[in-house]
Amino acid sequence: MRLGNLSPAEGAVTPAKRLGRGIGSGLGKTSGKGHKGQWARSGGGVRPGFEGGQMPLIRRIPKRGFNNHFRKVYSIVNLSVLDAFEENSTVDIIALNEKGLIKIVKGCVGLKVLGNGTLNKALTVKADCFSASAKEAIEKAGGKAEQI
Repeated sequence: MRLGNLSPAEGAVTPAKRLGRGIGSGLGKTSGKGHKGQWARSGGGVRPGFEGGQMPLIRRIPKRGFNNHFRKVYSIVNLSVLDAFEENSTVDIIALNEKGLIKIVKGCVGLKVLGNGTLNKALTVKADCFSASAKEAIEKAGGKAEQI
């Protein structure tokens, strides 16, 4: 096999339409655009979503919802995830990220620990927020819940 013998698969390449090349081509004279009108003109046609002057659908539907630009987004972790750490170690957002247990996303302001699951090790957990049940469970296991 040589490079000069290579060709695309059968039916993969279709020839380009040759517009305005005589009546025999089927696309001569008006080049498939018909006679006159907006669509036959140079640069003709309307923008996507234009409904001929009628009030567009996007403007007929009422607005809904609200985006709070001041909300705080936390990386959330449950107690069951903290069992991956060794006894008496310090757990913070960086340690969790290094172990691949959480992902720090853009706009994240800190770590929040929730009380789902059980914790059987004494750990020092440093976070921005704790749920009441999480804080209680960490202290019950002999650890410390430090709020940053």
